[in-house]
Amino acid sequence: MKKLNQAIDRFCILHPNFGIPNLMLYVVIGNVVLGLLSNFSNGNFLSFFSYTLSGLLHGQVWRLITFVLIPESTSPFYLLITCYFYYWIGSTLERQWGTAKFTTYYLSGMLLTVLGASIVSLITGYSIPVYGANYVNFAMFMAFALLYPDAQVLLFFVFPIRMKWLAYIDVFYFFFDIVRYIAAGRWYYSIMPIVALLNFVIFFWPELTRFWGLERHQSKQATHFHNTVRAQQRQEQYQQQTQGFRHKCAVCGRTDVTNPELQFRYCSKCAGYHCFCSDHIFNHVHFTDEQP
Repeated sequence: MKKLNQAIDRFCILHPNFGIPNLMLYVVIGNVVLGLLSNFSNGNFLSFFSYTLSGLLHGQVWRLITFVLIPESTSPFYLLITCYFYYWIGSTLERQWGTAKFTTYYLSGMLLTVLGASIVSLITGYSIPVYGANYVNFAMFMAFALLYPDAQVLLFFVFPIRMKWLAYIDVFYFFFDIVRYIAAGRWYYSIMPIVALLNFVIFFWPELTRFWGLERHQSKQATHFHNTVRAQQRQEQYQQQTQGFRHKCAVCGRTDVTNPELQFRYCSKCAGYHCFCSDHIFNHVHFTDEQP
């Protein structure tokens, strides 16, 4: 993964003019156009633009590209909201990464989706259709959330929420779909979220390894910190028990704080002032000078 990630970065640095400027603008325009046209068409209009291996083998090469133009929903309101959201995310990533890397990221997501659907179609003998770039766009959103975790959006246009929390929901959605497809016996559909996650991991491998390493390091630090705090608390408790006393036995060290049931007396035969508990007041070696 690390070498592949470095190869991608090296390619983008050596070919800064590679890519399609404002790529997401063309994608969302295509989504809007197809979404609106589907509302005025009869039959399964959008299937003409979906990707299928059988269609590709029959020379319908446009399906390699047009499947990403199929919207998630043809509802005009939902269509405009999602298109604006993905355009905002895509254009921000393009400014952050540059056109070359963003185009590579999006195209690699498309390529992995096509390859995954084609391989599964060959294995199962059933031509798996791909409608839209839902998982490709979700992986794009995860990239945005990793780079800008504290950016806020208004959920339902009312509640501010940070991107990192939406990303956790996004990850849950990915794994939920994978488990759901496998549990339903349609494991071949789980290839779509899997390849989208693979694309994300390839491009963000250094960041993810640093994050996991930092988490492990912080976990060790936290364990050491808690152990230190507990030891300090025990020491403070011990000091509270042993300090502030009035009497302490010079033989066993017990005090009127740790053992309030004992009686303490001073020995008149010892040199200096030495206190003893009731167990040792008559059973101790007398001090002959100030040092025991």
